[in-house]
Amino acid sequence: MPGGTTNLLVVEDDPFQRETICAYLTGQGFVVEGVADGRACRAAVAAAMPDAALLDVGLPGGEDGFALARWLRGQSALVGIIMLTAAGDLVDRVVGLESGADDYVTKPFEPRELLARIRAVMRRAGAEGAAQAAARPEALAPGRTRIGGAVLDLKRGLLVTAEGREDTLTEGEFTLLKLFVENPNRALHRDWLLERTSGEEEPEAFDRAIDLRIMRLRRKVERNPTRPMAIRTVRGVGYLFDPEAV
Repeated sequence: MPGGTTNLLVVEDDPFQRETICAYLTGQGFVVEGVADGRACRAAVAAAMPDAALLDVGLPGGEDGFALARWLRGQSALVGIIMLTAAGDLVDRVVGLESGADDYVTKPFEPRELLARIRAVMRRAGAEGAAQAAARPEALAPGRTRIGGAVLDLKRGLLVTAEGREDTLTEGEFTLLKLFVENPNRALHRDWLLERTSGEEEPEAFDRAIDLRIMRLRRKVERNPTRPMAIRTVRGVGYLFDPEAV
């Protein structure tokens, strides 16, 4: 946001809605660019990363807003992402947030509501950016790896939390974290993770076992478990570890 100006990217395939949103936000003092699909979105981001993006869920060209949200979050941990959706179904909301979005607005919406959501997301992004800069990790001793806000001690098989507390891991939790550390920035399939960690401890008796394990680990390593950055969900595949997320 050079000079205090906030740059917004609006991805909306309906020309009337796109122009209406862009005109309103420009009138509110934002620098706004509007595009119609995922391909144009990627080109715009390649030219300049926006401070925040408004993504329509239903887009032409085979790439929906959820896919764009995952891609955009992979490009930047701090860019604000708001989903624009005509569906009020809870599943869509959850998928949107799991895709890396910060918030969602259901159509039709009041322009002032959209403005308030954008400002709230930008305030959070600014606060998180300052916190991340202040908490930039020092070089770690050999055998230690940073995972989100925690540090994994590979030699001792334990986790040092952001508060400095030593948290003993179960054998299955340690194996799972070690798999992520050995495969950074790779989408790891749920079934593969479950297969590699089964037998380490008593297996859960249903299909979502690995999801529960991930949820428990996020509570230990993520600074904000409701918005996981270090261990991210890859829709339709499994999970990805981002070693740069703090």
